[in-house]
Amino acid sequence: MENNGPEHNDHQGATTIAPGVLVTIAQLTALGVPGVVRLTAPPAGMNRWFRRTTGEGVILGVDEDSVSVELHLILTHDVNVREVSRKVQQDVARAIQEMVGMKVDRIDVHIEDIDFDDAPSSDNA
Repeated sequence: MENNGPEHNDHQGATTIAPGVLVTIAQLTALGVPGVVRLTAPPAGMNRWFRRTTGEGVILGVDEDSVSVELHLILTHDVNVREVSRKVQQDVARAIQEMVGMKVDRIDVHIEDIDFDDAPSSDNA
């Protein structure tokens, strides 16, 4: 039964989510995926879309109630690149949908480099 009396108010105001919040969600979620070492700045000229917000390793586009995300990642040397990329896409989409309730149009993952810093050395001289 719906109560439209004085104690029930459906119009409590608006909620605005800053694009930086979405960037932070994308960054932290991507970094939480095993195999992701860090995010990195996209190559020069990659911010080619209008109305985009950028953060370290993230280019974000917001259109009404939907989001497009572009992630630029560095992965560890010992992972399946395709599996890690898919996991990042799934996890970031889920995090944005669950935390802010926005539709995710697409998540593009760009692997910019592979980190071999922790790889076993082959020159045992």
